[in-house]
Amino acid sequence: MILLTHDSIDYGQLTESVRSNAAGAVVLFLGTVREMTAGRQTVALDYDAFPEMATAKLEELEAEVRSKWPVTNVGIVHRLGRLELGEISVAAAVSCPHRADAFEAGKYLIDRLKVVVPVWKQENWADGTTEWVHPGTGESQQTNPVSR
Repeated sequence: MILLTHDSIDYGQLTESVRSNAAGAVVLFLGTVREMTAGRQTVALDYDAFPEMATAKLEELEAEVRSKWPVTNVGIVHRLGRLELGEISVAAAVSCPHRADAFEAGKYLIDRLKVVVPVWKQENWADGTTEWVHPGTGESQQTNPVSR
């Protein structure tokens, strides 16, 4: 299951989608909107993507993970749009016959996702400024205060 959505992520459904009698381990990662980043207070995040390109990269990433570990199932869901504090922005679930492989595959999946999948994140700071964080680089570009 690979999905980009503007709706809340149902991580229970995602987990169930990767469970299998062939897998003895399921690892679930949830990325959530945190309040503090590098000493600055976040009020919300905005995510944007070109869906066809992001989906293609997610599919490539799934194939890559399957080629490296004995994965039974993989599921990735990424939110788009405005997210408030505490909301889930990304969920990745992996099932494997054994836990060590599931943990390794899950860690690799989310780490690579942050580098290769073109989903852009805009930090909305408490001081009224915004900052786009570019995928894969960790670099940001601050913009002028936003009228609200």
